Amino acid sequence: MSTYRTALSIAGSDCSGGAGIQADIKTMSALGVYAMTAITAITVQNTCGVTAVQGIDPSIVYGQINAVFSDIRPMAVKTGMLFSADIVNAVADALIENRAENIVLDPVMVATSGDKLLSDDAIDTIIRRLIPLSTVITPNVNEAAVLTGTDDPALQSSRLHEMGARAILLKGGDRKDETEISVDLLSLAPGQKLIPIESRRVDTVNTHGTGCTLSSAITSFLAKGYHVHDSIVKAKNYIYESLKSGARIKTGAGHGPVNHLYAPAPLDIINN
Repeated sequence: MSTYRTALSIAGSDCSGGAGIQADIKTMSALGVYAMTAITAITVQNTCGVTAVQGIDPSIVYGQINAVFSDIRPMAVKTGMLFSADIVNAVADALIENRAENIVLDPVMVATSGDKLLSDDAIDTIIRRLIPLSTVITPNVNEAAVLTGTDDPALQSSRLHEMGARAILLKGGDRKDETEISVDLLSLAPGQKLIPIESRRVDTVNTHGTGCTLSSAITSFLAKGYHVHDSIVKAKNYIYESLKSGARIKTGAGHGPVNHLYAPAPLDIINN
């Protein structure tokens, strides 16, 4: 029997469809990977902002992850918005018990609109329990500063490796500069020189869910068997093309979504 390439997103729901679980499903599907989900929180939001968040009972989050692993084992896992320390603990327990592989940790703390998406007590729990499990961690400028206590990328990388992270992608797309090139910095091992991953900036307000989309794209390419560096390069190209193809399309009154489905691929099938 043949099987699909599979990936699991553990994240919050965005009712407007541009970020969170909805963006992850679109991204994974567009890249030819069978997407599964464990919902951690329900958000009330649209392109203008977040007005309410309700966390899911941690036992239900834990149960969702176990249900997926017991039947359709994911080849890669992405974690996004986790909301609370109790949910982080439930996710960590489930990933450890199921011996999850290819874990991409997107430490979602703040939405594109600036709204807070993570409780203060959850940050320490992420550092203690999830960073050591991660294959790749993808913090943006502000998230890396919160996690490490410094704005210096070299120090951020060093401290995240000390916390147990294996590969670190320090995202630079939201740095406030005037250059036409967006530079992310990749660290594949402690003490190694940071590798710049560059792409052209896209002039658009449609940036809702870009972090979710990038991390789920990395997850998809890991599920397809690519190494970390190649998965990140391919994911960066996907987010660039998604931004470019959706740049002039108006969706909502605020930060619209990227065009996840600009060139969808068929589901990738493995012949066993």
